Order: sequence, then C-alpha cells, then structure tokens
Amino acid sequence: MKKNNIIYWSTTGLFSLMMLFSGSMYFASPEVQAGFIKMGFQDAFRIELGIAKIIGALVLLIPFFKGSVKEWAYAGFGITLISASILHASIGDPAAKIISPLIFLGVLAVSHIFWKKRLQAVN
Repeated sequence: MKKNNIIYWSTTGLFSLMMLFSGSMYFASPEVQAGFIKMGFQDAFRIELGIAKIIGALVLLIPFFKGSVKEWAYAGFGITLISASILHASIGDPAAKIISPLIFLGVLAVSHIFWKKRLQAVN
C-alpha cells in the first residue's frame, strides 16, 4: 500500500504541477497566446483551456474530490494531451512538441492506474 501511495502521489503531483504551470502560462505568456493564434484558435479557447487545466489539476490533487469527478478530470486531460500531440504534428512543430504531451499522457496513465489500485485497497 505504501508503494502505491508513493507512486500515486509522485505522478499525480508531477502531472498536476505541470498542468498548473501550463494553465497559468495560458494567461501570463505572450508566446503561448501567439502560439494559439498560430494554430488558428480563438482567444476564448486559450482562456477556457487554461481554466480547465487549473481546475482539473486541483481536482486530481485535492482528496475531497472522488469518483466520477476525478474520472472526468483524468479523461479530460487524456483527450487534451492526445489532441495537443496531434495538433502539433499537423502544423509541423518539432518532434519535442509532439512527443512531450505523450510523455505526460504516460505520467497521467500511471497516476490513474495507481489511483485505481488505492481505491481497490480501501474497498
């Protein structure tokens, strides 16, 4: 059980910190804003995605949130990361921008697996 907790909190913490940083950069960085324009998105989508990343990261971190709410956060992040990788590939971005969302998808998957293992151990 202790090993599962360490793996869960390590991956969840790492992933959530990255999403909190990423979400905040959507509001603070002119480069990120320019990137969204380059990809053809309206500014409202950047704001919406920034808010969603911050809320989702908090849902993963705060133990109060359980069950379906956490499951939806995991699903939303999974869709976002796969979409980001596909989008970066479609506009010809460098390999690092295509692969990095997939690496974080792997971290998210480990977090989800160990979240489920922790739930099974409690029940």
